Amino acid sequence: MQHNAPVGDAFSEEQKQYLQGFLSAVLARGGATAAPAPAPAPGAADTFVAGPEAIHRAAQDRAIAAGGKLVPEEEAKRRKNPFDMWDEMAANGAAGRFPKGTDVFLHKFHGLFYVAPAENAFMCRLRIPNGILSAAQLRGLAEIAEIYCGGFADVTTRANLQLRGIQPPHAQSVLMAIDELGLTSRGAGADNIRNITGSPTAGIDAQELIDTRPLCRALHHYILNHRELYGLPRKFNIAFDGGGKVSVLADTNDIGFAAVRIGAGKSVEPGVYFRVGLGGITGHGDFARDCGILLKPEECVRAAAAMVRVFIDHGDRTDRKKARLKYLLDKWGLDRFLAEAETHFGTPFRRVPVEECEKRGPEVKGAHIGVHGQKQQNLNYIGVVLPVGRIDAARMRGLSEVASRFGSGALRLTVWQNLLISDVPDERVGAALDAIAALGLGTVASGVRSGLVACTGNTGCKFALGDTKSHALTLADALEARVTLDRPINIHLTGCPHSCAQHLIGDIGLLATKIDAGEESVDGYHISVGGSAGAERKLAREIYPAVPFPEVPKLVGSMLAAYLAKRRAGESFHDFVVRHEIDDLKHLISQNDLAA
Repeated sequence: MQHNAPVGDAFSEEQKQYLQGFLSAVLARGGATAAPAPAPAPGAADTFVAGPEAIHRAAQDRAIAAGGKLVPEEEAKRRKNPFDMWDEMAANGAAGRFPKGTDVFLHKFHGLFYVAPAENAFMCRLRIPNGILSAAQLRGLAEIAEIYCGGFADVTTRANLQLRGIQPPHAQSVLMAIDELGLTSRGAGADNIRNITGSPTAGIDAQELIDTRPLCRALHHYILNHRELYGLPRKFNIAFDGGGKVSVLADTNDIGFAAVRIGAGKSVEPGVYFRVGLGGITGHGDFARDCGILLKPEECVRAAAAMVRVFIDHGDRTDRKKARLKYLLDKWGLDRFLAEAETHFGTPFRRVPVEECEKRGPEVKGAHIGVHGQKQQNLNYIGVVLPVGRIDAARMRGLSEVASRFGSGALRLTVWQNLLISDVPDERVGAALDAIAALGLGTVASGVRSGLVACTGNTGCKFALGDTKSHALTLADALEARVTLDRPINIHLTGCPHSCAQHLIGDIGLLATKIDAGEESVDGYHISVGGSAGAERKLAREIYPAVPFPEVPKLVGSMLAAYLAKRRAGESFHDFVVRHEIDDLKHLISQNDLAA
């Protein structure tokens, strides 16, 4: 925890500046000696920062010395350490007060999001490495949801959970109860490394090259125990892909570690390594770019810390729109970034052409739904459909019971907003399916619902311009009544350009907007097609801008009808739309117009 002890009158201004710069250099982990930090700008908080997190103050000071103006979030972190706010939060809770001003931002370091005006309440986001939790933990979260929250949880696109509807008197009770379950929300929001995602079928997938669970766990705890890894220039996403059938969308992350196999006779020893992609942020139109290096599994945590350290030192703290790793890479190029990261890593990175890596096994659409055999003999995992990722407390308890009775007691959240119950013996699959059905949940999704993803929407997010979860369910109902698909597609609905639901990698992506309708506005969507991640990685192209939502189901239904009528043998929807120009697609869609 940061120690903000004021510098006494015993030190002159010159001595303060010297000591601050000296400590910044001494505390720089694995890097070259830093230059003494310049004096704070007039009016900035005059506090002396000691400890590993002094690197953040030094980075801010460099930005100021270069003539930049820190954004309000940086000024807020400069004035107050978010992890020194416990007593202040307790006082607010006792008085029934929500935070104001930049304290709203600082509360996100605890995983607490004040989501007004969408909802006059807190949302609490957890950290669940690799998305795996125990039946006991899910039962405990159900109790928390009922007592303190809205009675439900949302599965996020980072294989995580969010609890909503929390009032100020209950905020700290929620945090403490989460901690007592062996979980945490620390650093789950704001300028921090978000939940570490890994392959949902890690350790049970016959196709995988490596089990990502130990790596996700190791990096999760490394972050929790290195306080200098909080308060970055902006949020940061990291994922581990072990090569299994179910995608974790690693190439949409700031750092994506993708397992690869190297055979005999290559430039490095044979074995399984991780190839590194950097700078993925599809909401800003970029996938992670291959940086040409291979890491042994035991090197990944140290490499991630080194790369994050470069972002801490050089990420933009004066422009929130440019404060992501992508923009540092755009400015510097990969070679300069990797050279800087090597100074913190301690040794040169292992550079190997991608041609030396064996081809990854296929990512199978829909493999996160239904019954699938594990690599362990006579065991199976069952993918359960959670409509748009929402699950109430009763079903949380029910699924916990299913996992305990029929499996090993483990539940696995996925980036597709559903969950898997693993380790179900062959002879118990039927009973497990019956128990899931008794909860009102399914394990066989339509081609539409298996890949249906929706962000929180405007019922719980102030940035969203549409009720994406409700619209997603309405859309699914309408499409299932109009068309019958024989293979799954991905439909992603996102409420704003932040693109939490990653609309640009959906087969069909919908970005919410408001459309003028006389003196009022109505909900609508910009519609894009042809997006994908992984081996087919491609950003979707906009085909219809600003479509009022009542017209969306009919229009999307006509798209699917055109695909079914004009596709080639075995052709996916993605391949179908990619091989056509937008004008040609519009013509085909108009020819297959479905009745409302």
